[in-house]
Amino acid sequence: MSTEPFKLKNILYGLIIPLLVGIVIVLFPAVLRPALDSWFPPPDMMTGDPGSPYAFLTVIFTHGFALMAVSGIPLFLGLLWNKWAGGAAGFITGTLYYIANAGYNIQYSIINFGASENLYADPSFIGSYIVGTILVGYIAGALNNQSMSFKRMLGSALTATITLSVFQFVLSYTVAYSAWMTQMDPLFNYFVAVAPLAVLGVVVPILAKVFMWYGLIPGSRYQ
Repeated sequence: MSTEPFKLKNILYGLIIPLLVGIVIVLFPAVLRPALDSWFPPPDMMTGDPGSPYAFLTVIFTHGFALMAVSGIPLFLGLLWNKWAGGAAGFITGTLYYIANAGYNIQYSIINFGASENLYADPSFIGSYIVGTILVGYIAGALNNQSMSFKRMLGSALTATITLSVFQFVLSYTVAYSAWMTQMDPLFNYFVAVAPLAVLGVVVPILAKVFMWYGLIPGSRYQ
C-alpha cells in the first residue's frame, strides 16, 4: 500500500491546529483567570470581604473547563472505543490533573495564608481526579457497550458525568481538608460541581456521533 502524498492540509491538521489548541489551554489559566478575578473579585476569607456574587463564574470557566477537558477525554474514548480505553485514559488525565491541582492549591494557600496542607495526601483530590476520571470513562463505556445509538450514548454519558459530580461532591463535603468550605453552602457548591459535567455529558456524545459519521473510530470496536 502506497503512502498518501504530503499535502498542505497535513501541516494544518498536524501542526497548526494542535499548536493553537495548546496555546488556548495555556491562556485559560494565564490570562482568563486574572481577568475574571478582576471582573468578579473572589471572597477574601482574611478580611471577610464577600466578593462578587458572580465569582462562581471564575470557578466554572477555569477549574470547570479544566475538569471538562480531563473528564471529556476518557468519556469520549469510553463511548467511541470501549470501557477499558475510557478507564485507562481517565487514569492518565486524572493523575496529571491531580498533580497539577494539588500543587497549585498548595502554592495558593502558602501565598495567601502563609501555611498549607499536603494536598497530595488529600483523599478528596485522589478520589475526585484519579479514581473519578477512571470511573467516568469506564462507566460510560460499559453502559454504552460500543453502541452507535445517540440516545444510548447520551444516556451513558449523562449517567457517568452526574455520577462523577456526586462522587466528587461527597468527597469534598466529607473527607476533604477544606470540607468546611463546601458545607457552608452545599447546594451552591453542588451546582458548581455538576454544571460543567452535565454540559460535558451532552457535548461529548454529540462529538462522538460526528466522529462516527466520518468513520473516525479508534481501534476495532468489535474485537
